[in-house]
Amino acid sequence: MSESASISSGIAARYATALFELAKEGKSLKALEGDIDALDAALDSSADLKAMISSPVYSRDEQEHAIVAIAKKMGLSTLTANTLALMAEKRRLFVLPQLTKAVQDMISEEKGEVTAEVTSASKLSAAQAKELAATLKARVGKDVKLKTAVDESLIGGLVVKLGSTMIDTSVKARLAALQNAMKEVG
Repeated sequence: MSESASISSGIAARYATALFELAKEGKSLKALEGDIDALDAALDSSADLKAMISSPVYSRDEQEHAIVAIAKKMGLSTLTANTLALMAEKRRLFVLPQLTKAVQDMISEEKGEVTAEVTSASKLSAAQAKELAATLKARVGKDVKLKTAVDESLIGGLVVKLGSTMIDTSVKARLAALQNAMKEVG
């Protein structure tokens, strides 16, 4: 891990811990979970938001005004909105993606669940997602929250990341394995 990545993750961890502990103290973990999921979705879908939080072109005041307006428009809790405003004031918004991940991990641990990142060739139906979550729960013994993504290059199948375990049943991976096996023979 590079030094700057290590510093960023340290900054994100401190803000995440403070935010999580304050929400836990105030018995507002459910609201925090909704806020963090909404922020995570906004970061995934908005290139403008990513640019605003990471670009040095925007001043502290511009970042703070923008993030306060975004928080208000998204209906985020006061705790989350104040934390974002403080991060903007301190020029720390660039760690927002790491913060959302850290808070999600803390909430999952508090609830006794694990998060599985699932990438599929096409969108999973509700029934498929429920069945996959049940299968993974049987394997790990904890409730499993799915974070899904679609990658059409997989052709078919799934790639599941659960903690340090990765299960790749995609057609793309099988074709790559077959191609390697054929290179070894010839």
